[in-house]
Amino acid sequence: MGAASEPIDVLLVEDNEVFREALEVLLRLSGGVRVVAAVADGASALEACRRTAPDVVVMDYRLPGMDGVETTRALREACPASAIVALSAAADDPATAALLEAGAVACLMKDRELDEIVAAIRSAAAGSA
Repeated sequence: MGAASEPIDVLLVEDNEVFREALEVLLRLSGGVRVVAAVADGASALEACRRTAPDVVVMDYRLPGMDGVETTRALREACPASAIVALSAAADDPATAALLEAGAVACLMKDRELDEIVAAIRSAAAGSA
């Protein structure tokens, strides 16, 4: 396990460009997190995960092509060392259970405060270390 000062490498998977870019900027400003790639779909997520080997993947549920559940399953196979934190638009969404079953370590609402999302990323990184 590395020193606490090492940044957590994060791969963002989000098809909404505005939300993805905003989250990327906010994560960079939060300190201790390095966004190594930000992609819009599952196929790109698999490629980026193999290329960057992130500590944590922040995964949107609704994606074009492969959805978040399928992408999460594929990432668990392709990048077993990367922890997955899923984002969903609705808490009671059946997607939440499906994402956790597929291998996500946490599932958060998209409207959560940034510090909650960052805390989940830190927690996931600590658990996967």
